[in-house]
Amino acid sequence: MEARLEKLELLFMEQEQTLEALSRQIYLQQKDITSALLEIERLNEKLKSITPSAVGSQADETPPRIIEKEIFKC
Repeated sequence: MEARLEKLELLFMEQEQTLEALSRQIYLQQKDITSALLEIERLNEKLKSITPSAVGSQADETPPRIIEKEIFKC
């Protein structure tokens, strides 16, 4: 009976250590996720603040076929 009790106590301690290690890992991962989300938010704000001229729209671009025709006109 005593050996069985010792075995259960050892199993309990191992599980407690595993639980603490897992909790620590979850905490560290949550810190990483929070940091990544803040960085994404910062980059989104930076992207929004870029002037439209620096990020030209597709409407401003000349389609490749027109450029090709202009080159061959010469």
